[in-house]
Amino acid sequence: MSMAQPAYKPGRFTYADYCTWPDEERWELIDGEAYAMSPAPARIHQEVVVELVRRIGNHLQGDRCRVYVAPFDVRLPYRDEADAEVETVVQPDIAVICDPSKLDEKGCRGAPDWIIEVLSPTTAAKDQIRKRALYERHGVREYWLIHPTDRLLFIYQLGTDGYGKPDILPTVGSCTPTVIPDLVIDWDDLFTSMEKTD
Repeated sequence: MSMAQPAYKPGRFTYADYCTWPDEERWELIDGEAYAMSPAPARIHQEVVVELVRRIGNHLQGDRCRVYVAPFDVRLPYRDEADAEVETVVQPDIAVICDPSKLDEKGCRGAPDWIIEVLSPTTAAKDQIRKRALYERHGVREYWLIHPTDRLLFIYQLGTDGYGKPDILPTVGSCTPTVIPDLVIDWDDLFTSMEKTD
């Protein structure tokens, strides 16, 4: 019987180290510190992610922007260091990248334009504190945090002074991301389509 993966790996690591770890283990690096990805998330988390990716992907057909779903490595270098020296590699639930030059066979190098994280009890603190600060520092233009059971959406938009306070909205009616202004997310339809599977 295999042992559970530890939640934290002591030491300081780079993308070169990360690439040597077993495929069955999923980690993120944040400023050189290794954090285990949580166990498989709850079904509602997966349903929200799948529905959003389907709708975003359908909308972006033929567009230069692309949508990706975890596991998908996003490398966030401090400056221009080689990949082997990069100390931050994250796997957002959903990432939208509109600059094709950031994409390669390994994933994305540089800040996505829009990141969505669907909150889970085991990752909520990291997503709301560590990752929010990380994405702000690296220039992610828009960051959405979705609380699937409380039906709340936190929207951070990058301004001249960083993210500032989020817009906090109920996931009812519809809303539009700033980075893709012609995309409308219809929350009522999204959650109704999920309920049809119950």
